[in-house]
Amino acid sequence: MRTPVIIGNWKMNLAPSEAKALLRELRELDLDQSVEKGVCVPAIDLLIAEDILKDSDIKFGAQNMYFEESGAYTGEISPTMLNDIKADYVILGHSERREYFKEDDELINKKVLSALEHDIIPILCVGETLEERESNKEEEKVRNQLEKDLKDVKDSDIEKVIIAYEPIWAIGTGKTASSDDADCMCKFIRDYIKKVYGEDYSEKIRIQYGGSMKPKNVKELLAKENIDGGLIGGASLKASDFEQLINYKK
Repeated sequence: MRTPVIIGNWKMNLAPSEAKALLRELRELDLDQSVEKGVCVPAIDLLIAEDILKDSDIKFGAQNMYFEESGAYTGEISPTMLNDIKADYVILGHSERREYFKEDDELINKKVLSALEHDIIPILCVGETLEERESNKEEEKVRNQLEKDLKDVKDSDIEKVIIAYEPIWAIGTGKTASSDDADCMCKFIRDYIKKVYGEDYSEKIRIQYGGSMKPKNVKELLAKENIDGGLIGGASLKASDFEQLINYKK
């Protein structure tokens, strides 16, 4: 049985003073202990998350990292820096990183391998655009991303990876991704893992839905066979909404 995993992606939101307030509020909530939970915060908030969330069951992580341990890479964060503050996760390959910052699959693959080498859980984001979906190329796109981004990932490491399916085609386009749409693509991802790594690993790996998971649709989405959690955007910025997502079983 896979442990549900719900992780907030704050994106470029919440200055340190705001982060302190929200994290303290989250710590005081009665959250379902059977659900793995965490927040991936802006770099400037990482030390705050480390301090406030210590000795709690709320994990934390970064929204990006570089694959080298140190060097002349101005503006980047290294895996050893994340190790030093005991970060649990790092989001890699988010659609916004791919689109706005032109990150390609070769770079993302290096980051995935580096995260695993440093015992940081990579949350690997994959997904197709509206044009690709309307051209019936959604499976081809996601397969190519998985092939390239997971290149050289060992069998013993694949179950540590969390894959987040982002329906880019349904974000800001006026289109809607149904729970069946989400489950269908998550099943496609699980079947890919089964083909490459075997059934045991495909049953262990956790696949999140990275679309608009909210309190009103969380139960429907997480009732699906292949959806193991959510990578949450806007709903993770308000404690009451995030609480409802984590406590979806209640």
